[in-house]
This record gives sequence, structure tokens and C-alpha cells, in this order.
Amino acid sequence: MKKIYTVIALFICSMGLAIGQTLPYLPQPTYQAGENLTYKLKYGILSVATGTLKVENSKLRFSNPNAFHLSAFGQTSGIFAVYKVRNKYDSYIDGDTYLPYLYIEDIHEGSYTREEYATFDHRNKKVSGKKGTFTSPTSQFFDLLSAYYFSRNLDLSSLKKGDSFKLTYFLNDEVAQLGIKYIGIEKIKTSLGELECIKFSPEITPGRIFRKDSQLFLWVTNDGNRIPVKAQVEILVGTVTMELISAKGLKHTLGKRVSYSK
Repeated sequence: MKKIYTVIALFICSMGLAIGQTLPYLPQPTYQAGENLTYKLKYGILSVATGTLKVENSKLRFSNPNAFHLSAFGQTSGIFAVYKVRNKYDSYIDGDTYLPYLYIEDIHEGSYTREEYATFDHRNKKVSGKKGTFTSPTSQFFDLLSAYYFSRNLDLSSLKKGDSFKLTYFLNDEVAQLGIKYIGIEKIKTSLGELECIKFSPEITPGRIFRKDSQLFLWVTNDGNRIPVKAQVEILVGTVTMELISAKGLKHTLGKRVSYSK
């Protein structure tokens, strides 16, 4: 069960995409305080877990008073609730550059627990966590959660089918990069109706969870909100799918194209 649940972190992380250098981004965020997204994670037809993502105005003070508090909470559900998982992630980001100031992680997976408290120094390309200070190859680097929200604000106008990108992020006491390939535009059916989406394929590493030929696909709305509505990957045994089941407090009408739609 723990192996299946770790896919949640991969799905959240894969929601971000970027090239390895300074990335162009939209002048205004695609989200607003009050946004609340709820997801369901399934293993085959079985419900495994639920997750909630929220955006609030930050109550903590930073160098830029315009800051957001991003939070994510995931827990096991259904018959899988026997293996108790309660994971909480918090990220505080600059409201203008969307770069993180502070990342907090509180993990409870059965008998395993983990806490993280990391601060970011983008000028010096450093992130300081509980186990030391780590260096990033670029000044634009993120934690698990801020990567997702930053990616929703990227300028995708130059993307062409087959283009590959990289995201730099801090997770599990290391700075790493995730490559993502742009597949194209596709309409899919969701619990919220049929939606036109931008389709990506983030890279994954074969091993304890994934097969050698496993592919992860991610569908993001091609509207003003840029919210992921579905992610799917084949694992060693079966398929894991994440689906959006509720979207509240959106800044833009769901499914309505805007000037920066592909």
C-alpha cells in the first residue's frame, strides 16, 4: 500500500513543468485565494485515497506582502484506510514571482513519520532543510507543492508537440529535476463534464513501482485555470489514476478558453 500511495507525490510533482533556465510566466496568477480542489486516487476500480489542494492569502509575513499559502492534504480511503495515511504539505510563495519562501511537510504513513521545514534562498540558489543546505542548478526551483502552482502560470505559447522540459525541485533531502514531454491537446470526459486539456507525459524511473515501459500521462485544462483533471500511470501490477472530483472558488470559468490557452 505504501508503494501505491507514493504515486500521489509523483502526480503532484508532475503537475509542474519547466525548462532548466529562467522560465517565462504569466503576469497574473491563474488561481486565487479561496480555490479548493479535491481529487480521488484509484487503483484499478478501487478508491485508494483522497486529496485536497487549497489556496489562501498568507498570514505569515515575508519580504513581499503579496504572498499565498498553498496547502495539500491526502489520506487513504475505502478499504485502504486500514493502512492509515495522513500527509500534509504547506508552501508559502511570493504572489508575484510564484517562488517559494517556506515549505513544511508532515508525513504519517502507517508507523512511518517524517517532518520537513525548508527555507528557500533563490538569489544564492540554496534551500535549507532539516538535514542540511542544498544547492540548485537554477534560481527558479521549488518544493513539491509550489512546483505545481508555478507550472499553472507558465507561458506555454512556444510549446510544440514533442517538446521536452525540466522542472527543478526539492524533495526528500535532495534537489532533482523532472523532465516532461508535451503531447498535445485532447478532449476528455471528467466528473465535471467534457473538457479540452493540455496533455503531458512526465518522465518516470522504472523500479520498485513502475514497469520499464510504464508511462505517466497528465491532463491539464486548456482554460484560464490550468488545473490538472486527470493523471494515469501503469505500475507493476495494475493502473493508478488520479481524477478531479470537485473544483470550488476558481478564478475563471471552468473550460472557457482565454488568451493564453493553447
